[in-house]
Amino acid sequence: MSAPLATPDRPPARRVRGERPSRERFATRRLTFTVDGDDCVGTLYRPRDVDDPDTVVLGHGFAAEADFGLDRLAEHLADVGYAAFAFDYRGFGASEGEPLVLPTRQIVDWEAAVDRVRGVDDLGDGIALWGVSLGGGHVVSVAAERYDVDAVVARTPFADGRSLLRSKSPRYLLRATAAGVRDRLAGLVGRSHEAKVYGRPGEFAALNEPGALDGYAALIPRDSTWQNDTRARTLLALPRYRPVTDASAVTCPALVVAGTEDRVVPYKYADRLADELPDSSLVALPMDHFDAWAERFTEVLAHEVAFLDAAFERR
Repeated sequence: MSAPLATPDRPPARRVRGERPSRERFATRRLTFTVDGDDCVGTLYRPRDVDDPDTVVLGHGFAAEADFGLDRLAEHLADVGYAAFAFDYRGFGASEGEPLVLPTRQIVDWEAAVDRVRGVDDLGDGIALWGVSLGGGHVVSVAAERYDVDAVVARTPFADGRSLLRSKSPRYLLRATAAGVRDRLAGLVGRSHEAKVYGRPGEFAALNEPGALDGYAALIPRDSTWQNDTRARTLLALPRYRPVTDASAVTCPALVVAGTEDRVVPYKYADRLADELPDSSLVALPMDHFDAWAERFTEVLAHEVAFLDAAFERR
């Protein structure tokens, strides 16, 4: 059962600074790991003044890359004493492979990323998984299969594709099915059919809820070569994606951070995930899906750091 960790009027005591930390506080190094023949790439942020720090492994959401905010988050984690490993899924960022957003495939990437961190000599034994949106579902599935994970943070998690898609209009579902089938057929002859990752309400895109266009676009660096499209077959996979059904097998403490005004992943789905996790805390804040990257960045991260501190202390 979940228990409230904090409320908007009772923030955690530990302070996370709003400004970007000084580079003198941490060192970075590139780590690679291979998955099915493709080299995946991530950056390890290590605090300079901490011996054998515990590590937080960070993975992003739907079709996003590590430099869409994970770098900033990792810097802050290093600033408060954690090592942080922010990696790109196969096909995204500097990682090799085809840019397919398939949950089962990305969960394999997660497993390999955790194994890679386990092989770094100057890190401690503690491992936490941090995921947002689709990545927030991935961390639940990964933790359910492993016994070497000490904590899980699922921020605005997408954890039940079947239930969430029921809120879409019949017209949207028909278009999504048709686009997905078209992409699969195109794949038989070496071609593809794409759908937009984000768009305006009423526009056909994977994320087309109010606020999705501005919120997602704000994450993308100005010099990014990322394109706003994804293989449409992804839309066929989402109904079968249900990390909420794995939640009862998670044995470590878990934090669910949810927005009560979230229109991409409505609050009730995050609340249900927290209820299904055996040892969970829930932070519910009056925010939308992308607000934790903007005006609520420091507040949300402070809650997450407070949870990590407590979870590692319990080990």
